[in-house]
Amino acid sequence: MIVARTIEKQLERASWIRRMFEEGARLKQERGAENVFDFTLGNPDLDPPAAVVEALHAAALNDGRGIHGYMNNAGYSDVREALADRLVRATGLAYTANHILMTVGSSGAINTVLKAMLDPGDEVMVLAPYFPEYRFYIENHGGRVVEAETRPDFQPDIAGIEQALTPRTRAIIMNSPNNPTGAVYTSEALHELEGMLARVPDPPVVISDEPYRAIVFDGIEVPETSSIIRRCITATSWSKAWAISGERIGYLAISPLIAEADDLRNACTFTNRILGYINAPAIWQRVVLRAADAVPEVAEYQRRRDHMCAILQRIGYRFDVPRGTFYVFPQTPIPDDLAFVRELVQEGILAVPGSGFGRSGHFRLALTAPCEVIDRAGPGFERAFQRAN
Repeated sequence: MIVARTIEKQLERASWIRRMFEEGARLKQERGAENVFDFTLGNPDLDPPAAVVEALHAAALNDGRGIHGYMNNAGYSDVREALADRLVRATGLAYTANHILMTVGSSGAINTVLKAMLDPGDEVMVLAPYFPEYRFYIENHGGRVVEAETRPDFQPDIAGIEQALTPRTRAIIMNSPNNPTGAVYTSEALHELEGMLARVPDPPVVISDEPYRAIVFDGIEVPETSSIIRRCITATSWSKAWAISGERIGYLAISPLIAEADDLRNACTFTNRILGYINAPAIWQRVVLRAADAVPEVAEYQRRRDHMCAILQRIGYRFDVPRGTFYVFPQTPIPDDLAFVRELVQEGILAVPGSGFGRSGHFRLALTAPCEVIDRAGPGFERAFQRAN
């Protein structure tokens, strides 16, 4: 057998997001692209911010000889210094360049830190519903996934988290703004979590995955997790916010409040290399130096959210209005979310079943299609809902 048994098992439960995306390709061939409404993949269809495009041109043309060569495994020092200064302003903590590692996106950051921290059998907790690739990232490094359910409003259930902790829990992965729900964890929930962890001997770290931090609605602010949770490691990416999902650039930030921060930084600098990520793309590091604060077209995503939510509410779907990201996570009108997603496919509508995110009875819609497409999908959403009722 040429394929490892571990990978064979993982392939059996591989991401529903990709499965439905591939189903969409098949349907478009059969029915024509104009008759298929694809809300599966969080693949932004907007252009990158103008400041990012300008920075990319400048980095490609004006930075001189040697800009595409090796650098320190952790990334360019001036880029890390700039990001550390940014974090100091945001959190009030004493971040320095030594707390920052430039990574191949947020997924690269999470794999880098899990590789540095986990021994076989160590546990990592995820809060359901959660991005399904977390399971594979954890298993990549010999870890065991432990699921803790969130509350009905998708906020962390602190009592449930405490109950799921064991002496082998090494980390808790949190994602806010959250994929798939669009929930933004409140500062009250984070303070409650920190209070609970402070009572735990040898508490786990919290890995705060924040690729959607810049995409929030209604004027809300996302709490700075590392200013509340002492043992916090931040992983983030510009791929979603800048609509450059085909490019991978992000960073890992180890809180200076972690007593073992130096040891962990050294380990992560090593694992970043041995995982084959050497180095985070040089040209995109230079873009980050020039345009780190470039903002996405949040107003357009909010317009799409409002449009989709109005259509679904009129039909009778039940859901929490997302506070951020570009996803909506409605309840299915029948308990079997897989069966309901098949009903939607009959209407040419592609969605992802909630069971793929660890929460059955829901489905996820990505707002990466314009309002005109959302409008044309509306009758199909209604027909599927009526058949299910």
